[in-house]
Amino acid sequence: MSNLLLNLRHVPDDEADEVRALLDARRIDYYETPPSRWGVSAGAIWIREDGDAALARQLLADYQAGRRARAQAEYAAARRDGTVPTWWTMLRDEPVRLLLVAIAVALALGLVLLPVWLMSR
Repeated sequence: MSNLLLNLRHVPDDEADEVRALLDARRIDYYETPPSRWGVSAGAIWIREDGDAALARQLLADYQAGRRARAQAEYAAARRDGTVPTWWTMLRDEPVRLLLVAIAVALALGLVLLPVWLMSR
């Protein structure tokens, strides 16, 4: 029976490619289901053999731990270099966009609070 290894919803293409390469390197037989046309299913990577499922899950866990460590190291390096986006850098680089987002948030908050205000009168 097939075993779900990885749901591809919100998985970047490079991560999915690296998982496929990892499975190919270990000669683990897998198949993919495509995403649905209307977005109900995002697609998945499935392991065909029950005996390979435990090994595939362990390989995926090790891979994801390494990927997390790399991402955290890249973020820490960006913080040291001062290249991580902050509110001030966003305000400096894209003031109109930030202003429009602030207006949209204020409007949404106003629409949510309007019934409460009208009922309290």
